[in-house]
Amino acid sequence: MSAPVIALGELTDPRVLRLLEDHLADMFAESPPESVHALDVSGLQHPSVTFWVLSDGDEVLGCVALKQLDPTHGELKTMRTDAAARGRGFGRLLLEHVLAEATARGYRRISLETGTQEFFRPARTLYARAGFVETGPFADYRLDPFSVFMTRELAREGAPDPA
Repeated sequence: MSAPVIALGELTDPRVLRLLEDHLADMFAESPPESVHALDVSGLQHPSVTFWVLSDGDEVLGCVALKQLDPTHGELKTMRTDAAARGRGFGRLLLEHVLAEATARGYRRISLETGTQEFFRPARTLYARAGFVETGPFADYRLDPFSVFMTRELAREGAPDPA
């Protein structure tokens, strides 16, 4: 196995589409439809969204997206590790990539929404370990018993990393 690579994702690649279909299927299996905030392909194609894929050769291992909410605030979206690749640290790699990109863009914070159910516990644990703290709804979200909202302040140039 070579070193995995994170690069801009191609939303017409059948391997990527399968990963996104699996992601949406899990979201709808775990949450009521009105509580599913995952982006589909058309949402990922929006100009405010940048989408990356983690791959190793021909194998797609995961994906992640970053949505610009305003010039200082980004939202983590569509973070997914393929079921066969879980437990190998790829989620952490994807998250570190997005945090570095958000910092490079000059964002002051990055926020996310994830589920409250047991299925989402590994994601919530990963985010908490990376310095995210629970907060209230942001952007267009509303309080929802199936949603947890988290945010992390980002280091500015010359300032210490807050995590």
